[in-house]
Amino acid sequence: MAKPLVLGNWKMNGSIPANAELLKGLRNWDASKVSLGVCPPAIYLPQCQVVLNGSDVAWGGQDMSEHESGAYTGEIAPAMLRELGCQYVILGHSERRQYHTESDELVARKCAAALKAGLVPVLCIGESQAEREAGETLAVIERQLTTVINHLGLEAMSNTVVAYEPVWAIGTGLSASPEQAQEVHAFIRSQLGDVAQTVQILYGGSVKPDNAGELFTKPDIDGALVGGASLKADDFLAIAKAAVR
Repeated sequence: MAKPLVLGNWKMNGSIPANAELLKGLRNWDASKVSLGVCPPAIYLPQCQVVLNGSDVAWGGQDMSEHESGAYTGEIAPAMLRELGCQYVILGHSERRQYHTESDELVARKCAAALKAGLVPVLCIGESQAEREAGETLAVIERQLTTVINHLGLEAMSNTVVAYEPVWAIGTGLSASPEQAQEVHAFIRSQLGDVAQTVQILYGGSVKPDNAGELFTKPDIDGALVGGASLKADDFLAIAKAAVR
């Protein structure tokens, strides 16, 4: 199995002084057992590069364009992220799908562009509360995942991270039970064929120090994509420590 990975998605949060304090608290992380990374707003990536350079902590983007360059005002090209030392890029987050009407097909194209640029896509998939209540969870997961697999091919998925984020658990304080999360994670792994054991499958959705340990006991949960708790160094590191196997 792949080494656990814990990534922080800062979303639209941060300031230069607050970031400096947070990053200082993360710099000494030893990634020998658990990989750690942060995904700040793009404007703060240069600060992360300066502070984290030479440490075991990786950094990445929260989104990017499918295009290499051109007249796309406000967009960020994959190569720009690489130029700032990014290793990861979050793609297909439910907030992008909801507020920016990103389709499964667009997310698949972004994943391909990220891989071409040498970035690791963190592919976010997950169902809404209505879809879960209708018994459609696995069908939604299969649709979102299969669209990307069909575009990239299974072999390329070995260079991709998958993050299961039930939409109803993001920023709500609710979290899928370890059993609910494991069911979906096991299903995701079953769709990945020969590369299944090499792909890191993260759980995201109100992950906190007090629920991380139980989530990480499940065999198909390889780490977490952490939102609010990633903004406090002590909480974020507590989650990362809980992922040690």
